[in-house]
Amino acid sequence: MPMNEEKERLRETYNRHANERDGVKMAPWKFKERQQYMQSILEEDLNSILELGSGTGRDGLYFQENHFEVVCVDLSDEMVRICREKGLDARRMDFSELSFEPESFDSVYAMNSLLHVPKAELDSVLEQVRRVLKPGGLFYLGLYGGQSREGVWDEDHYEPKRFFSMYSDEEIQEVAKRLFEVEDFHAELLDESSRSPHFQSLLLRKRK
Repeated sequence: MPMNEEKERLRETYNRHANERDGVKMAPWKFKERQQYMQSILEEDLNSILELGSGTGRDGLYFQENHFEVVCVDLSDEMVRICREKGLDARRMDFSELSFEPESFDSVYAMNSLLHVPKAELDSVLEQVRRVLKPGGLFYLGLYGGQSREGVWDEDHYEPKRFFSMYSDEEIQEVAKRLFEVEDFHAELLDESSRSPHFQSLLLRKRK
């Protein structure tokens, strides 16, 4: 899978920090988001989940333990290795080239992973998501945002430093509406400072 320089740096970063991230405790607001998503797919009897940017498999394993069929993909070899050690079906894959048959999954889950996709490439990644979703399927998209910006985060303590794309609330909803129906959008305040990003939660549906 050929990758450009930015993706190679991102893969190297997460390879280096995989073990560190495996020990990070889940924030309460992330737990709430995950529960709300799971409740949504339970209510509609959706069973198969594709997780984009699965990291060390924390959420994928949780879904699997709750009897969902889960496939995890990540750009990092080390993240994929840790997922597999936990008994997950995990594959190294680029979001822009999802090698699954059309309409393979009932649902797609992406918690804080597509924020590394450059804005110029987000539409093509969302088209990949739509392609692998079954008609009427649900797509959970979680991002940090609130302000529109793009580039390498100079204050990042990870090395190599990571690239982030952030959107205003209005901007990300407009992007999503080009390909999906927006079932729900809400923002989660993470810090009292207006300069800090907040979390953007979108529940999207593929049109039938």
